[in-house]
Amino acid sequence: MRRTPATGPRAAAEAMLAQIYDFEGVVPVVDPRAYVHPGAILIGDVFVGARCYIGAGAVLRGDFGRIVLEDDSNVQDNCVVHSLPDFDCVMERRSHIGHGAVIHGCRIGAGALIGMNAVILDKAVIGEDALVAAMTLVKVSQVIPPAVMVTGIPAKVVRELNARDLAWKREGTDGYLELAQRSASGVRAVVALDHADPARLAQRTAWQHLFSGA
Repeated sequence: MRRTPATGPRAAAEAMLAQIYDFEGVVPVVDPRAYVHPGAILIGDVFVGARCYIGAGAVLRGDFGRIVLEDDSNVQDNCVVHSLPDFDCVMERRSHIGHGAVIHGCRIGAGALIGMNAVILDKAVIGEDALVAAMTLVKVSQVIPPAVMVTGIPAKVVRELNARDLAWKREGTDGYLELAQRSASGVRAVVALDHADPARLAQRTAWQHLFSGA
């Protein structure tokens, strides 16, 4: 029998769930206040907390073990998160995971920022409010102290973070908290325009307040 396509709210709900899969009956749990882009993939033993943002192309694969994304955190576009049978992969509250990062069976401390294309390997622990620079490799079981910046392959501490660094990190994470809220109502599938008229050329996304000091 041919299935009749869903329409209206049901169609929207099905579209949002199209990339969420169980693994042997273990179903991801997503707080209704979180935003998960339809292009992201969640599999198995995954928990996503309130006000989290998960970007397009991100994969959270909880087949070998549990993945926990605590409240107010973000996992940006094309990140890969995977866990281990004997070590839960936990990203604590206000974790900030930059584009393309690989988070593999490790623990990310509260308020830590993982830079773009960084790799955090098995059973590593990133301290609270630490900053892992873009393209850094954190080794298996390596422990990064709180509130420091690390960079390199393998990661080495280069300095402690100052008050300005910490404020900058907080502002970046706050931007993703706002993005999660705005995406819930502001992102929808559309057909691309074939040209830009003057009205479209004048349009820009409204984020000026992030740079105005407001």
